[in-house]
Amino acid sequence: MPELPEVETARRGMEPFLLGHRLTHVEVRQPLLRWPVPAGFARALTGRRVTTLGRRGKYLLIHLDDDRVVIGHLGMSGSLAARPGSNRPPPDRHDHVILDTEAGARVTFHDPRRFGALLLTTGGALAAHPLLAHLGPEPLDPAFDGPALAARLAGTRRTLKAALLDQRVVAGLGNIYVSESLFRAGLSPRRLAGGLGAARAARLVESIRVVLTEALESGGSTLRDHRQPNGERGYFQHAFAVYDRDGQPCPGCTCDVVVTGGIQRMVQGGRSTYFCPRRQR
Repeated sequence: MPELPEVETARRGMEPFLLGHRLTHVEVRQPLLRWPVPAGFARALTGRRVTTLGRRGKYLLIHLDDDRVVIGHLGMSGSLAARPGSNRPPPDRHDHVILDTEAGARVTFHDPRRFGALLLTTGGALAAHPLLAHLGPEPLDPAFDGPALAARLAGTRRTLKAALLDQRVVAGLGNIYVSESLFRAGLSPRRLAGGLGAARAARLVESIRVVLTEALESGGSTLRDHRQPNGERGYFQHAFAVYDRDGQPCPGCTCDVVVTGGIQRMVQGGRSTYFCPRRQR
């Protein structure tokens, strides 16, 4: 499922095509997504100007000039394609929602498995929306630091991996970037989160920042469905240190892989976790 870097890549890729532009034609070709596209969605958007393109956690936020806001989620297989007027291919059968602007650009929501969502709310009701109200801090926000993370983890008896996947603790992280961040920080995913301590929390926050920044610079990670709005794949999967690399040596490894088994995979909460048992404590 797309995580913060993939969603932020989509936001940045759509910005030149939507920001400041008026929507002249909106077509809902398939309303039955994870939640049904609201009745009147196309009518509500047509003629409106996009004033801001934002993101909260894994959610895209398209603000319109009448205070309405589109909340978008890419689900497991969703992607957004943005094309200028001179390069608009005919819709694919999985292109479920189409936005055209007065400049001739087209943005298409493509979702073969239809687990994504496009919902409507208002700017005044946005913070209290059920999908957003309980989200934790943004991991790239300067206010998210070691003490802030340690305070959010204090008292929990969950493992560090499980706690970081909880969107109420920190917004936008998923399986890939939690595994990569824990490796960079040298912390075991099996460690109890409540006893992390200030120094380790600060180290983990810094690792999260570095991993997310590098992923953003690479356009996110493409394992199967993720595409940037220009159609290109993300490239951060080529820089994975541990994710999906079980049995292989980790970067800078000096141990005998035949003896240690290299990077290991285990299941936590129904999700695969990849880690180096020697370097992560």
